[in-house]
This record gives sequence, C-alpha cells and structure tokens, in this order.
Amino acid sequence: MSAHRRTPAISAVLLLLLCSFCLVPACTTGVAAKQPTRAQARKAERQAAAQDAFANASRLRAQGVTDEALREFERAIEINPTLTIAYVGAAELYAQKGDYDTAEQRYRKATELEPANFDAQYGHGLVLQILDRVAEAIRAYLRALAIRPDDFDANLNLATAYMQVNEPAQARPYAERAVRLNPESGPARVNLGAVYAALGMHDAAVLEYQQAAELMDLGPELLLNLADSLGKTGRYAEMAATLDQLVRIAPSAPAYERLGSALFRLKEYDKALAAFQKATEIDPNHYPAWNGVGVCLLNQYLWSGKQDTRARRGAIEALRRSLQIKTNQPKIIELVRRYD
Repeated sequence: MSAHRRTPAISAVLLLLLCSFCLVPACTTGVAAKQPTRAQARKAERQAAAQDAFANASRLRAQGVTDEALREFERAIEINPTLTIAYVGAAELYAQKGDYDTAEQRYRKATELEPANFDAQYGHGLVLQILDRVAEAIRAYLRALAIRPDDFDANLNLATAYMQVNEPAQARPYAERAVRLNPESGPARVNLGAVYAALGMHDAAVLEYQQAAELMDLGPELLLNLADSLGKTGRYAEMAATLDQLVRIAPSAPAYERLGSALFRLKEYDKALAAFQKATEIDPNHYPAWNGVGVCLLNQYLWSGKQDTRARRGAIEALRRSLQIKTNQPKIIELVRRYD
C-alpha cells in the first residue's frame, strides 16, 4: 500500500486522539455538574435567608422604622450566628435606643467573629466609653486605629478616653492627629486645648481654644477652659473679659468665682468681692467662692490699717464656712488661726 493511500487512516487516528483529549476533563472529574449535599444546600439556604433579613433590616432602618429593623437584625443573627454585619447593625440600634449593655454584647461578638472589622472595633470602644469602662474602650480604639489609622472619630475619642484616665501625654498624639485630619472641627480643637492645658502648655491651649471659638458656639466649657489658660499665662484682663461674657450667657458659681479671681489680680477688689458673693448666692456650697470672699475682706481689713474689724469678722466667718464644706484646706486653716 502506498503512502498516499495510508493518509486517510492516519487522519482518522489523529481525529480520534483529539476527541480523546476533549473528553479528558469529564473523565478525570467524574460527574460534570456535581450536586451539592443536603447539608450544603441547607447552609446555602440559611445564608440566603440571613442576607434577606439583613437587607430588610437595613431598608427598615433607612425608613426610620427602628424597632422592626432591630427585630430583623436579630432574626438574621438567629438564622446565621456568624453574620458579623448583622451584629454591628443590631449594636448600633441598641446604642441608639440607649441600651448600651446589649449594644456592647453585640459589638463584642462582632469583634470576635471579625477582628479586622473597623466598625465593630470602633463601635465597641464607643459604647465601652459610654459605660465608663474606659480602659477597655482605649484598647478597642487602638484596635480600630490599627485597621484605619486616619479615622477622625477614633483618634478624637481615643484622646478623650486617655484624658478620662488622666493620661494627657498619651492623649496628645491622637488629639493632634484629629486636628490635622479635620482642622475645622471645633470639638477637636477644644479637646486638643484641654490636652495642652493638662500638660501645662497654656499658651498652646489658648490658641486652640481661640480657634475653636471661631468654629463653634461659645459654650460654657469652652469659655471656662479659655479663661483658665489665660489666667495661667497671666493674661488677667483677657481672662476677666472672657468670664464676663460667660456670666452673661450662662451664669454659674464657678464662672463668678473665677471672674472674682481675675478681678482680684487686676486689683479691682470691690468688683472681685461682688463676684465672689454672687457665686455664693448661686451655690452656697461652692467653697472656693467663700475663700474668695474671705480673702477680699481680709485685704480690706489690712488696707484699713487693721481698723476695719467688721471686715475681719466677715472674713473669718466666710473662711470658716469654706472649711465646713471642705475641711482639708491647710492654707485657709492658717489664715483663720492668724486673723481670728
């Protein structure tokens, strides 16, 4: 047989081999479309049902129907106990309702299921701080910042948490970062000012408070903090002006007492005495105001060449009233002994 006549037979062999290669995957994998087991099918159904419940909860929450949304989040958790986003959604609503204990439990479970979930870690820190479990809150915020270092709220709240445990040096880098992240935030500026003040950096604190005053309403806390740092830097006229503004919008015993202190340092003794007396009228148990009254009257007694005995008696009475409220005041005890 000639080579030419063998060609069709060779082509047929090649075709058969090609067909064999095409069938290899089916032969090596067994059934082409393997059917899931009953357990796998049930698991897929549960996951789909949980996702549907979560979607319903999210939709209801967006519509403001929070109670029904919360029930749907809980139903999603019941169907699929490993659905992290459902725990976070439920925790947020519990916190919104003021049920911080249950919110903390839900956030904690979410962090256990998914440690790298920022929302779970940050939310957990927030409710822990509200529950006054500040050391735990700090750890939660640090875990959140390990995931998202430049989150404004996490930096700000971590700084406030460190301030709650009297650790201003630890608070400083996070307070400064919060301001860098959002320079237009008044609360962040106030917080940084408080950190600087706690570290004795009152000039820097004044700058932060003044910038905060341009960004937000002048509330009592801001004005009191600003006045205190102005006093610490010896700027008593500005301190008095700030406190005068404060007592007009939010009169209080501490505000009048500090105004009296500023006026006394400005040698406006009559006005200082009036401010201290006003503080005692607002709050008879505010002992620093009684000390101010006593010191003003003693000053009046000394300026009279020790002739104004009525001022001396009034001073001793005021200082004794202060000691009745707070006994451990060695300097006040010494004044009473010296002039009584």
